[in-house]
Amino acid sequence: MTHQLGTIMRAEIEEVPAVFGRIKDHSQEMVQQISQLNLSSIDSVILVGRGTSDNAGLYLKYLIETKIGIPCGLASPSVVTVYGTKLRYKNVLVIALSQSGQSPDLVGYCAAARDGGASILAMTNDPESPLAKISHCHLYLHAGPEKAVAATKSYSAELLVSRILVAHWKGESVDFDAIIEQTKLGLLQMPFIKSVSERFDYSHGLTTMGRGFAYANAHEAALKIQETVKIPVASFSSADYLHGPISSLHSGSRVLFLAPAGVAQTSMATTVERIRDITAHIYWIGSGFARKDTEMYLGGSVGLSETDAVIADSVLLQSFALSLAISSDKDPDAPIGLAKVTKTL
Repeated sequence: MTHQLGTIMRAEIEEVPAVFGRIKDHSQEMVQQISQLNLSSIDSVILVGRGTSDNAGLYLKYLIETKIGIPCGLASPSVVTVYGTKLRYKNVLVIALSQSGQSPDLVGYCAAARDGGASILAMTNDPESPLAKISHCHLYLHAGPEKAVAATKSYSAELLVSRILVAHWKGESVDFDAIIEQTKLGLLQMPFIKSVSERFDYSHGLTTMGRGFAYANAHEAALKIQETVKIPVASFSSADYLHGPISSLHSGSRVLFLAPAGVAQTSMATTVERIRDITAHIYWIGSGFARKDTEMYLGGSVGLSETDAVIADSVLLQSFALSLAISSDKDPDAPIGLAKVTKTL
């Protein structure tokens, strides 16, 4: 029956504040583990992940580049696993993000990077996973068993653990209590998001958009909706969108903006105004941009920095994907054609 759809995914989204609480309780232990790395010797960072974890990596990339000021790139594991390249990674930190820690291509890439001189830090939800064991430093996500195929609480956990990593590196603190409180308030939006989803028309196409730290959530929103609702969704940086893709937009198109508290409105303003001239079907997650009364606001944290608002707002995009799937009579717990653990080579 329809009301039974998404029971597991919903429970895991609702568990996010508790996951954050466990991460807070173990944050000093994480700091001690991070301290074992010689971060002062690191000249560049390479991130490696797949799917949802790859999206979390985008958030971490922005954190490292803005807070630490060193280059941070995204790995192509096939360089090693398909082409057999020998890596030269002196003074490089490789950070692997994975819920399961089992994908052979991630493990193979990290092994090659380690052999090439890199320091390896892994974030996984399984301390006994191959990826955890091959790393110099492993940060446990404390998300607990994640049973729904579409990852939710592990993504949010990756965001918060990324925040801890870079905060320690930079010498900053993390306001865990504020993040947890705003996440709890975000979950109260579930009934309203459900009502919006029940009348949401995606037949003319859906595009998700963000910039800066919110770029990660824009990609993750698109992925979650594609996984659970089984429709194509495009995701873009609001800056990149003006360089061609906007030509596909028309009056029936739906656009979801991810604009967390603290976002620089000037960075998105030109794109928003151009889109408003074309379509009135605009939706918002995040409290960081001035909206028109005719545009639909799904909720967003307040009183947080941009970096922290992205973390708290993650439950809103997850709730939207969940509700869209249920309103479409699809089971987001077990989407056809997907498995919980995907082992790519």
